[in-house]
Order: sequence, then structure tokens, then C-alpha cells
Amino acid sequence: MVCSSPPTSSSNGKNPLGINGTTWSSILLVIIQDLKINMAATGSKSVLFVCLGNICRSPIAEAVFRKLATDSGVVDQWVIDSAATSDWNTGSSPDTRGLACLRKHGIETSHRARQVTKDDFMSFSYILCMDDSNLSDLNRKAKSVKNSTAKIELLGSYDPQNELIIKDPYYGDDKDFEKVYEQCLRCCRAFLEKNA
Repeated sequence: MVCSSPPTSSSNGKNPLGINGTTWSSILLVIIQDLKINMAATGSKSVLFVCLGNICRSPIAEAVFRKLATDSGVVDQWVIDSAATSDWNTGSSPDTRGLACLRKHGIETSHRARQVTKDDFMSFSYILCMDDSNLSDLNRKAKSVKNSTAKIELLGSYDPQNELIIKDPYYGDDKDFEKVYEQCLRCCRAFLEKNA
């Protein structure tokens, strides 16, 4: 069981540990990250989707892949997450247009943006990114990690329609988010089939 708010005592409703909400959120993020590292170490398959800010493309890819894995009955065999190359949006929810696009397709997500960590390069089997800038940033960061084992690729390299780049829809409109969804769906489906 994971609590989303700090524990309170039953007698007075106050937090007996003196942990504020921000600190509690940080503790939960560390616990979740440790769980993901441990799951990856036990032989689970693992994939991290990455874009610049982790509020548009990568959370869509993560949610789409999780839905495909769930529908295929293999979600318990995977560690699935997403992250950003930058720290601009850490802790933020995905873009509302992306959330609306996902909901339109029957997909929900409660993801919060985070930045890629050094541990990610050791704990994830695959790090799949959206464009050449992401790829360059990730390869540069991977060089600073002594035991990096992740295979870093463009998610678009799995696209049966050969659209390598998944363009950032941030400055676009709903149609641009729909295009990202469609590309992620094609790519994630092909990636899952290849790694079944």
C-alpha cells in the first residue's frame, strides 16, 4: 500500500513524524524509484520513455505502452516509466491537452514529471526517446555513468511507418497531440511485439 499523504495519528489528526507534504512526496519518489530499480534487477523487462520536459510526449508514450501491456496481460512483467532530459517541469502533471487526448482513447495517467537520473541508465533495459536532441542528451549523460547498461534508442525506430522523430506538440494544438498519440501507439505496439 502506498500513501499519497503523510501519515497522521488517529488521536489528533496531526502528523506525528513532522513530515510536510513536500517532504513526503520526495520520500515517496525515492521509494518508488528504489522499487523500480529492484524490479529491474530481478529480471523484469524495463522501459523508460524520455522527452525534453516529461509533460507531453513521454508521458503519452508511457501511458500508451502501459495500456498495451495491460491489455496483452504482460504489464506485471514490465517496469514502465517516463522522464525528462531537463528539470524544468519536475513534479508537474502532464500537459492538459495530452491528458485530454489520452482520455479520448480511454487511457488515464497520474504521472508526475521527473528528470532522468544516473540510476536510470543502470536500471532500465531500454531508454526510448522522441527526437535527436533527446538522443544526444541521453548518450552524453550515459557516458558519465560507469555501469550504464540501457539501450538508448529513438522510439520512432520502431515505427512501421518509418517516422523516426516524434515532434514536440507543446506549441501546437490538439491535432499535434493526436499525432503524437498515434505515433506512440504504432511504435509502442511494435516495441512490445518485438520484446514479447
